[in-house]
Amino acid sequence: MALIAIAAGVCCLVLAGGFVEDIFFQLAEALIRSQSGHVQIAQKGFFVNGQRAPLEYLMQARSEFNEVKARPEVAQVGQRLSFSALMGNGRSDIGVIAEGIEPDKEQTIGGQLFISAGRAITTQDRYGVMVGEGLAAALGLTPDSNVSLLATTASGAMNSLDFRVVGVFRSFSKEFDARAARLLLPDAQELLGTDGVSVIVVLLKQTSDTEQVATQLGRDLGRRLEVKTWAELNDFYIKTVALYRRQLSILRVIILVMVSLGVVNIVNITVLERLPEYGTMRALGSRSSDVLRLVITENCLIGLVGSVVGCLLGLLLGSLLSSIGIPMPAPPNSEFEYVARVRTDWSVLISAAAAGFIATLVACIPPAIRSAATPIGDALRRSL
Repeated sequence: MALIAIAAGVCCLVLAGGFVEDIFFQLAEALIRSQSGHVQIAQKGFFVNGQRAPLEYLMQARSEFNEVKARPEVAQVGQRLSFSALMGNGRSDIGVIAEGIEPDKEQTIGGQLFISAGRAITTQDRYGVMVGEGLAAALGLTPDSNVSLLATTASGAMNSLDFRVVGVFRSFSKEFDARAARLLLPDAQELLGTDGVSVIVVLLKQTSDTEQVATQLGRDLGRRLEVKTWAELNDFYIKTVALYRRQLSILRVIILVMVSLGVVNIVNITVLERLPEYGTMRALGSRSSDVLRLVITENCLIGLVGSVVGCLLGLLLGSLLSSIGIPMPAPPNSEFEYVARVRTDWSVLISAAAAGFIATLVACIPPAIRSAATPIGDALRRSL
């Protein structure tokens, strides 16, 4: 019964931890592959003041672009030109956050953008534009609609160009889609009267290399440019992870309390039934410390075996649930529904097994002390 209680508790911890880790993973990949990439490089001050005055922090990124692209960890590198503009449909105007992009590279970097109407923009779509779903709804735009963009050039003058909507997209963030527009980088440079770019966006082959690559780039380019990781650019992700980890900690405490109570009850019954055995051992010369060590050792072995069985059971059930999939509603500020899975990595397994083992150890100490402290005569009378 103790084994069953420990294994069930550890299995629940594995499933809960793997489920939350999958939420973190899918949220991170959605942000990386729809908006920010793994790493962004810009002029110093752009990430702090660039939203207010983006044209003051433009850079000529040709040499840096080639230097970054040559790194073996890099899968794709693209350039973006970000600016604010007024988009109009002939009847009304809305302020937008526009980006000039390189479509052939954005197919890899922003591969998780969902095209809800029309198609993705290509390098042949001169004076074409993609708009977010919220922006399209606000202006009543559909594919082939005509719009105009009015922006301030790098020299301070006003310039306007006419564009044709080629597609409507949906990203992870509903707020972003309500103001976002994407056009070709040459068209954006023509509109703003510049040949500079705002940021270099880097997509890596593996997300786990982000910190290492960002540190190396910061060391190599730090005197001229500023390097930010996707986590630093997405404050929403940091707060979400902190929230879910706190919730998981509370769930872990609840499960540990339940496991501990179950083990305490079972160990108490076992110790009570075996008191004559312990009394006989002490009457034959064993010390109280020997009885204490015996009870603790037995329950540590039960805790170890139960934790291993619980991890194996968690892996099995996690694989089953992952193969089926868990349909999930869209997170806050998003319209993307997704299929959750159980991502059981080593950190989840080790923490669950350690929690089960420690709970068993803590639970068995009071009964062990009580059995060792019972007088020999009282222990032997239990058999009568």
